[in-house]
Amino acid sequence: MKFSLSELMSMAMAEGQKARLHAPPNPWVGALVVDPRGVIVGEGHTQAPGESHAEVEALRRAGANARGATMIVTLEPCCHVGRTGPCAEAIIEAGVARVVVGMIDPDPRVSGRGIELLKASGVDVEVGVEGDAVRAQLAPYVWHRVTGRPFVVVKIASTLDGVVAMGDGTSQWITGAGARRDAHVLRAQSQAILVGAGTVRSDDPALTARVDDIVLEPLRVVLGRAPENARVRPCVELSGDLGLILDDLGGRDVLQLLVEGGPTTSAAFLGEGLANHVVWYVAPAFAGDEGTLSALHGLSTPTMEALRRGRIVDVQRVGEDIRIDVEV
Repeated sequence: MKFSLSELMSMAMAEGQKARLHAPPNPWVGALVVDPRGVIVGEGHTQAPGESHAEVEALRRAGANARGATMIVTLEPCCHVGRTGPCAEAIIEAGVARVVVGMIDPDPRVSGRGIELLKASGVDVEVGVEGDAVRAQLAPYVWHRVTGRPFVVVKIASTLDGVVAMGDGTSQWITGAGARRDAHVLRAQSQAILVGAGTVRSDDPALTARVDDIVLEPLRVVLGRAPENARVRPCVELSGDLGLILDDLGGRDVLQLLVEGGPTTSAAFLGEGLANHVVWYVAPAFAGDEGTLSALHGLSTPTMEALRRGRIVDVQRVGEDIRIDVEV
């Protein structure tokens, strides 16, 4: 059975997703090698930094079958020497006849040069297959390479009427176990987690990510000073202009920053237009406004014209709760 290019690119994206947790600060790329009969003879995804890229992994598995074959790869093959050799040269040396690319790499060290090298060596190249889907999958990497800042995800868990803490100050747990497990995956996909010092004092979070019994430790960032005995330590303590803080974290190779602080911190990032994405977990519960704390306490919207609007890109049920993904 022969697959369409769109189907093959979707398969390459699924392969790339396997690298989501370990590839950063490199992009989580997937690649396939397809022989002239339409049979997939090799597949691969980006390994840990310093190890092989997706294209090399796919070529290794394809072996001699790569000669005269087509490579499907989500991101433009690199053409520079970094921790590993250039993937474009490996493709040429393997005798691949055609390369189908999801999107051009925005990294200025590549940015079309990999395509040019392939074409100059007689390789047929097609760019843009499922480009929007690939760009969405690699959004944190793309944003970081273009702006130098991390892609900011604000995570909120609230009641249906938008409350995050009750009248007595308690906030654990509004959502159920399924939503909390899902949030740990979100943590694991982020290279840093940011909270305010107030959240550290009230909740004393560890800010680790637990996925399939594996504990990961993203960089922990506190706005202000954390108590000396706080579980969040060791952490990075930053204060001042949020834009400069994002510049700092971008320089530390943080591709995705998860803002998991309290309402004031979340409101600050949204109010200053510094959030890229909101993940909002909603529990089927009601708290009212008497003495409770709203999810975006302190965010001011004086007029309807000033209302901040986003675009809902996904809604899914997670256990008994709902996860809503919003581009902002």
